[in-house]
Amino acid sequence: MNNLDFSADPLFSWYVVALALSGAILTVFGAVAGRMKAGMRVLNIVIGLGFLGYAYYLAFVYDGVTYTIFYKVFILPVLMIIASVKALVERSNAKQQQAAQAAAAFDPNAPQAPFNPNAQFNPNAPQAPYNPNAPQAPYAPQPGAPVPPPAGAPVPPQGAAPYQPGLPPQPVADNPYAQPQPPRHPAG
Repeated sequence: MNNLDFSADPLFSWYVVALALSGAILTVFGAVAGRMKAGMRVLNIVIGLGFLGYAYYLAFVYDGVTYTIFYKVFILPVLMIIASVKALVERSNAKQQQAAQAAAAFDPNAPQAPFNPNAQFNPNAPQAPYNPNAPQAPYAPQPGAPVPPPAGAPVPPQGAAPYQPGLPPQPVADNPYAQPQPPRHPAG
């Protein structure tokens, strides 16, 4: 037996349709919205199933002549949907905020400790990721004392220029293995 007759009693019929529609919305919203807390999802599903059950009862089981419409019943689905949307927005904002904090934790422009070549290496210590854009200290050769030749090393001939770093080596005149020099042309 179907109690839905929009021509005989449209108010009752629309009430049943509204109950079924709000129950379906709450049930689907609770089942699909995965970002809501579990308690809110369960509450949405339970209330939605209650609305669907009551709409089914009124449409197919109810035999009475008089009925009472509770308009306050439609406030609950609206409040539940608003609370669910609010929870979704808050969770989304919290995830975005966590992602922003994680991104801010790695600052490639943050000052870094200078390199210490004498520090012991600890393979278990957390290592900072390589940053090719980090500022590098300029290279400066370290001044040092000249290194004496090892004992037993050949002594350069008298009058030979000592080795000077940065200058090309000059061949010795009596060295048969010296590199040939291009002929020099007189200037002018």
